[in-house]
Amino acid sequence: MLIQCSVCVLGMQHCFNFDTKKYKIIEGSKEAQFGYTVQQHEAGGQKWLLVGAPFETSGQHQTGDVYKCPMNMRAKTNCTRLNLGKVSLNNVSERKDKMRLGMTLTSNPTDHSFVTCGPLWSYECGSSYYSTGICSRVNEGFKFSRTIAPAFQRCETYMDIVIVLDGSNSIYPWYEVRDFLVNILQKFYIGPGQIQVGVVQYGSRVVHEFALNDFRTVEEVVEAAKTIDQRGGEETRTALGISVARTEGFKRGGRKGAKKVMLVITDGESHDSPDLQKVMEDCNADNITTYAIAVLGYYNRRGINPEAFLKEIKYIASDPDEKHFFNVTDESALKDIVDALGERIFSLEGMNPNGTGFGLQMSQAGFSSHIVEDGILVGAVGAYDWNGAVLKETRHGKVIPSKSSYLEEFPEELKNHGAYLGYTVNSVVSAKGKRIYLSGAPRFNHTGKVIVFILKNNGNLTILQSLKGYQIGSYYGSELAPLDIDGDGVTDYLLVAAPMFFSKGWERGNVYIYKMTKRTLFILEGSLEISDQNQNSRFGSAMAVIPDMNGDAYREVVVGAPLEDNHQGAIYLFYGQLSGIQPKYRQRISAAGLSAGLQYFGRSIHGMMDVNEDGLVDLAVGAFGAAVLIWSRSVVRIQTKITFEPEKINTFNKDCRRGGKDVTCMSSIVCLGLDARTPLQSHRVGTVLIDERRYPPRASLNDNDRQQQTRNLTLWRKEESCENIQFYAQETTDYGHPIVFVVEVGLQSLDEGPVLDHSWPTTFRTELPFWNGCEGDESCVPDLVLQKRAMWALCRHQGTLVGSTEGVVESSRRRLVVDARLDNRGENAYGTTLNISHSNNLLFSSLIVKDSDAQIECRAEDRERNERICNVSSPFMRSLAQVSFRLEFELSHSVFLDHVRVVLDAARFPHTLPYKGHTHQVPVKATVLAVIYNSVFLPFSCINVQIQNLGFFPVSDLQLTVDVFAVTMGGNHLLQITNIDIDRVRGRSFKYLLVLSTTPNHVSPEDLSHIPQLVSLPHVSSAVVVYTQVPRQIALDMSVSQMTEMSFIPETG
Repeated sequence: MLIQCSVCVLGMQHCFNFDTKKYKIIEGSKEAQFGYTVQQHEAGGQKWLLVGAPFETSGQHQTGDVYKCPMNMRAKTNCTRLNLGKVSLNNVSERKDKMRLGMTLTSNPTDHSFVTCGPLWSYECGSSYYSTGICSRVNEGFKFSRTIAPAFQRCETYMDIVIVLDGSNSIYPWYEVRDFLVNILQKFYIGPGQIQVGVVQYGSRVVHEFALNDFRTVEEVVEAAKTIDQRGGEETRTALGISVARTEGFKRGGRKGAKKVMLVITDGESHDSPDLQKVMEDCNADNITTYAIAVLGYYNRRGINPEAFLKEIKYIASDPDEKHFFNVTDESALKDIVDALGERIFSLEGMNPNGTGFGLQMSQAGFSSHIVEDGILVGAVGAYDWNGAVLKETRHGKVIPSKSSYLEEFPEELKNHGAYLGYTVNSVVSAKGKRIYLSGAPRFNHTGKVIVFILKNNGNLTILQSLKGYQIGSYYGSELAPLDIDGDGVTDYLLVAAPMFFSKGWERGNVYIYKMTKRTLFILEGSLEISDQNQNSRFGSAMAVIPDMNGDAYREVVVGAPLEDNHQGAIYLFYGQLSGIQPKYRQRISAAGLSAGLQYFGRSIHGMMDVNEDGLVDLAVGAFGAAVLIWSRSVVRIQTKITFEPEKINTFNKDCRRGGKDVTCMSSIVCLGLDARTPLQSHRVGTVLIDERRYPPRASLNDNDRQQQTRNLTLWRKEESCENIQFYAQETTDYGHPIVFVVEVGLQSLDEGPVLDHSWPTTFRTELPFWNGCEGDESCVPDLVLQKRAMWALCRHQGTLVGSTEGVVESSRRRLVVDARLDNRGENAYGTTLNISHSNNLLFSSLIVKDSDAQIECRAEDRERNERICNVSSPFMRSLAQVSFRLEFELSHSVFLDHVRVVLDAARFPHTLPYKGHTHQVPVKATVLAVIYNSVFLPFSCINVQIQNLGFFPVSDLQLTVDVFAVTMGGNHLLQITNIDIDRVRGRSFKYLLVLSTTPNHVSPEDLSHIPQLVSLPHVSSAVVVYTQVPRQIALDMSVSQMTEMSFIPETG
């Protein structure tokens, strides 16, 4: 019986934390991909939502940018663009177009700054553009503070080149030299971060034509070179020109760290050659690389041997000569060495020294970022030929692990796979308080990988563990979410996403749950579960760990699925608990349920701040061209208490009348209290009912002398509220089972106010027992004693074999009787039952109660197991009561065993108490009536025998032996049985085995003329027929159909 008090939920099916009725959509440019990233941020004492728009334009360039949007409860929000796309790296020929600034956003709550990255930021190096990526740190006042570019490296063309021109009178024609100068300058990659050029002209004296920092483009330098005139001079003072270039030329606009290159062009031996040795030693000390060009026009025009001149020029050129020394026949031939000179000055950009591939030139650093105590980690997916790397920048400088650091987990044979290590970066804190880094490589070996590693600030990287993906193309490791579930500062779990995981024919996605051990090892525990809808989902494209939402002190996880509902998107909320993250989601919020215009809702998620100041974190979710703020709802628990007066139902004490009958009146007090995290103004509505699934019911609510099964109640006060509910109980046969009160609680409003804590029960069960009439409060102590006796003699014609304990069952003796008596020598026995079972060769016939007022009612039968359950004196067997009864059984005609067995058990409620039972088993045998008819036809050619089983039972292993005595005194066999025919006259089928004896082959001479007849000797011709089973009521014919005469030689006198 069930009494139910239900505090109505008015249609609520689940308890959800996030309010899907009240939310705020901040719209932006879809073309700019506004909403690609979102980050809650506090700065200047205000709460802001940072929104990345990586396709935003700055002028004619698609640089990307970040917006700041105030987080408040106002209906309209105006966001402000930060114009971070205008930030540049000094002294670099940069390319900002399509750099995707805002693709990465990371807030730093410690100093209220944030970092945003443009991983496709590029700069020009020679003929190449290197996409090393760039990040910008923005301070609390939303002002750019510094640039983070750990993968940036100076170009190979970061050179200061000073050209030393011989302008003496011997140079002719001058325009050839000037044309050469213009041509070679057009080969130079002049610009910020690349080449600077200065020109010095000498003869008898030295003149600076222009300094290194006078011009910043090729066009400017070329135009200046076209205006250089020949200064002339009677002497060629090469040593002086080189010395002035070293001491003055490289200081006029020279840059620290730039490679120093000097290009000397002359047509004759120097007049100050004794000074050359000292000058060149100084150049070598300053790490100046010198290229020297000997113009032989003057020598060739006059037929002079240039050997001494060439020797001097080779001395000026840096070693080796074959790379740094040139000579041309005359001034007009200078144009022929322009390309060769350019190739020698500029080696192939970007390649490693052995020419095998790229290092950090295409890093795309900033594809992911993660702020740590002493700096920032950035993922560089394009580093080391797109195998990827993790770089770090601290206040002390860059931390760049070598390529060899990754070789153990990213072997060379897989270098062409493009693992994309650094696609995401994060960190965990071990049980010892040590920070350990994580990074995902979703394309490794096509299945993905996550590495767990330590990175020291000297660049040493040690990989501690790797986690591998399970499906090709699943993008395992593209998102990571460490989870400190109890907030103690130590990481407990790691969530690894594979958003492209293919399942059931769809790109559904998967999120794996790893538990972190005390040794900082990650062990797979399972995966998160989402809806069973067959659709593309990309579940795991974004993940966010958020603070506790339901008051249990455990953190929660929100996971995005931006492709669900035909690319409208959805997010899933998963609760934390003591044993870890709950794999079944608690709430699914779909974009379709918020606004029909939303797309790719769930592409980014962040939740760390309370926006509406209700004490709970509110959620920010990115979408295509929008950011959505979703408010949280308070979580409450309804405390329920039920008491009864009196504490037990005593149906022996009928103290009131209902419906013209004497009944027992009772009262229940239902108290409800609200346990909430925040102030509330809610009321609860309830319905009290009795759900008694029998007629008439054992209990009903009081209502004007009528049976009333339901009643409504409303509790308005915030503090604990109680209500007295009257009911009554009437006479019943079921005293063993208590009445169960069930209180179901809920809240009235669905659209506003709190929600119920899912972990707290909304159904409360309380049992109200019946008084049992015994001395003990809780239960009676009966003492059931069962006695029985089986009797064959009570059935007609039954008996036993003489000298045997076995029962003999003859054809007409087929009944067994068991007499039994059940005594209760203790207190009342509620729910007394008698359990009867027997062997398969018995058929239950009847149960007869003898000379007793007690009733035995058999209510359940299991024919396959030969069992039945019978109630004794329902509802209870009184103290000192007894009941005698007789059981009768028939013996089966189809099942035959060597025994009969009857088992009786007596039990009472509760059935966990031990049974008191008896087993009676008797071995039995069955007699068989077999009749044999025979006829013999002489001579002994055929003998017919008929066998009949006239009994009611089959016979097993019946043996029939046929002997033919046809043997002489001398032991000679005269006849031998050679064949027996067996046939069934009527009845069922049977089986038999025929064995013919073997007659000895020995024959001896013997005179038979004086012998009147044959004699019976031990040696006979015989046949044995063994019938393995002869069914009852069957007749068989057996014919000895053939006997063969034995031949022998008679004895002669």
